[in-house]
Amino acid sequence: MAYQIPRGTQDVYGDQSYKWQQLERIFREFCYLYNYDEIRTPIFEHTNVFKRENDSSDMVNKEMYTFQLENSSTSLTLRPEGTAGVIRSFVENKMYANPDLPVKLYYMGPMHRHERPQKGRLRIFNQFGVECLGNKSPYTDVECITLAFSILKALGLNDIKVTINTLGDDESRASYRAALKEYFKPHLDDLCSDCKRRYEQNPLRILDCKIDHDKEFMKNAPSMKDYLNEGSKEYFETVLSLLDELNIPYEIDDNLVRGLDYYTHTVFEIVSINKEMGAQSTVLAGGRYDGLISYFGGPDGMSGIGWALGIERILLALEAEGIALETKPALDAYVMCLDSEARSKALQIVTELRAYGYRSDMDMLQRSFKAQFKAVDRAKAKVAILIGNTEVENNQVTIKDLKKKEQTTVDMEDMIETLDHILMEEHDH
Repeated sequence: MAYQIPRGTQDVYGDQSYKWQQLERIFREFCYLYNYDEIRTPIFEHTNVFKRENDSSDMVNKEMYTFQLENSSTSLTLRPEGTAGVIRSFVENKMYANPDLPVKLYYMGPMHRHERPQKGRLRIFNQFGVECLGNKSPYTDVECITLAFSILKALGLNDIKVTINTLGDDESRASYRAALKEYFKPHLDDLCSDCKRRYEQNPLRILDCKIDHDKEFMKNAPSMKDYLNEGSKEYFETVLSLLDELNIPYEIDDNLVRGLDYYTHTVFEIVSINKEMGAQSTVLAGGRYDGLISYFGGPDGMSGIGWALGIERILLALEAEGIALETKPALDAYVMCLDSEARSKALQIVTELRAYGYRSDMDMLQRSFKAQFKAVDRAKAKVAILIGNTEVENNQVTIKDLKKKEQTTVDMEDMIETLDHILMEEHDH
């Protein structure tokens, strides 16, 4: 039997793993600058963490990996998104009692959704995300968007734009929901099966439908901005004004509602406008949620805002713009063993090199001199260190500068100093 990776999953290895590490490093660096702390939550949670009553999202209704262990009535779900688990932890661990609110957290890791695999959409996909909890302010919203935009610009992405909308407060959304139900009522027979369900649960989600969005009646649907009360209108205007002051470019999208039901007030996406991205153009998305913390048992009225970006989508966006990330770095030194009797000495040498911080390797297969040199080339080593019986007897090593094609034999005690000199010269050039 041939063992194969499950559909919709991937192995990340070789040069690709170094690209991921670069993304992770940049993400961590910016979160550090913005005073965010890392949080790591379980890869599965109790199902009710994700499945809330009357949730109309496709994620909850179609895409979750839910299971029960034998002889157990406990329902568990592999996390399909990061926010709910972070909020659960925030409440369970009483982080809301922190005198220095907001609590600013970031996470990274795999998420799981059973959907049709395609370019940029996998069943196990990886996200970076942030959550800023315990503060409701347009300033917090804008700081959160600025962090997202800054990370993507630091990666070199230029073909991106911020799209933004407001869903208003509870009162505004209730008025808007009523208007949408009234508007879509004559068109119920024309809606897809999902939107018929959304009509009852959350008609705002009809605006996010990928099937019905081109139908004529969708173009004349009521707009959220016409149902905002004064407080919601003022909140959103402040967000836009602050974005203008920080020179963050954006477009208002009246149909942007996001794919999850818990969002309120500010919602936003950052999309790639590069034509190579096709349908999977959203690289980052998020918004504010006013009721989620209290839903999990936290203080009433405590709010949060967050976003998540998909690593796989970011990699596609970088590729579309021709932006190269780091690949596997060259070795500083490769230790070549010329005689089998010198292998133990070669092992001592490579161990010493690593102790001094040099990225090093050696031949472990007792290959021929020619085969070892091919390995040196494949490793793109900067220096080869040759050790054989003669060198062992004389307590020496031969060091070959592979860039200059020069070699010298030095006493063992001078090896590190000589290597320092060669690599420093190479670095200067």
